[in-house]
Amino acid sequence: MKKPNSACGSKSFLMVLFASLIGFVCPACMQDGHLKIFRYTTKTNFDSNIRTVRVPLFKNNTFTPGGGAGQGLENELTLAVIREIESKTPYKVVNGNTPADTELTGNIVNFSKNIINRNQLNEIREAETNLAVQIVWKDLRTGDILSRPKADLNKGTPVALGGNPNVQPDTTPVLVTSLTSFIPELGQSITSARKTNVDVLATQIVAMMEIPW
Repeated sequence: MKKPNSACGSKSFLMVLFASLIGFVCPACMQDGHLKIFRYTTKTNFDSNIRTVRVPLFKNNTFTPGGGAGQGLENELTLAVIREIESKTPYKVVNGNTPADTELTGNIVNFSKNIINRNQLNEIREAETNLAVQIVWKDLRTGDILSRPKADLNKGTPVALGGNPNVQPDTTPVLVTSLTSFIPELGQSITSARKTNVDVLATQIVAMMEIPW
């Protein structure tokens, strides 16, 4: 009696398994080439209809004629946001003279230092810095304010097709803040805290540009 060929059996099993995987994966493939299984997808979290972002130099309302701790923050934060956009998103940042799909503007409204604790010599043991900026992200093609949450069309009064031309978009800026503590005894300073504030804010701002789940 001839023994069954185990190699052929293994090969047949692999072919069946491969065909099953193809049947499972193909329906999950989206038209844009990305894979979607249940709620998980390989598609980017950013709007693919947007290609370019213009980021003008942020305004700095904390600057005083005599200088101060907030001097130069507009340059640092603008550059940090640009770096974050270019490294974390598919968008390309363009300069002020180049047409763009969208524009991201910022206005620094607060940079302050608060003392948390002092030692027995009345020296600062621990302090914190607070940096706040108002952000507006606008679609230059449609005039929509992308930084404001969109209304749920399934709730409230139905909206006519094409929207209401008499209703202006909500241009209220979104306030983004960053709070950082520092301990001088550990070699930390207001300068290092300021750098952390800037980096954290840049990360938060770019995270807000993602498509909501």
